[in-house]
Amino acid sequence: MVDQQATTFSISDLAREFHITPRTIRFYEDQGLLSPMREGRTRVFTRRDRTRLKLALRGKRLGFSLVEISYLIGMYDRARDKNTQLSEFLNGLQQRKEALLQQREDIEAVLQEVCNFEQQCRQLLLARAASESATTVVSSGTGSGVSKTASTAAGKAAKADKAA
Repeated sequence: MVDQQATTFSISDLAREFHITPRTIRFYEDQGLLSPMREGRTRVFTRRDRTRLKLALRGKRLGFSLVEISYLIGMYDRARDKNTQLSEFLNGLQQRKEALLQQREDIEAVLQEVCNFEQQCRQLLLARAASESATTVVSSGTGSGVSKTASTAAGKAAKADKAA
């Protein structure tokens, strides 16, 4: 485990701690969310960078866009009044919650539609199977009682086909 009291961290330390790849950390650096110091070619991250990375990963997990994450983290740096930052974060959370609730509603509607089509397909398959077995019985010429039953089943199957 990474010593969270340490003054500086390597890219490997942060990658290990947050279970992400160094490439992900470099991506956040490229996006301006992290600004590590350099010692030769080695990146050296501060506690500030570690906190910013933690906030970025949390924002990502919550579904915020990179622009929103950058805005909120920027507020963290600039805000003298933490209430403003918290209010903005709360507003972002509310918008995200509303979007997720709408997505859930949309998914439930699509699932209901899928279930309805699934049921219609099963009914059509049953009707067609009944129609095919009735046609087989009729063509074998086993008697008028069977022919009448077969023609009734065939008629129902035809009606089911038309309904679909």
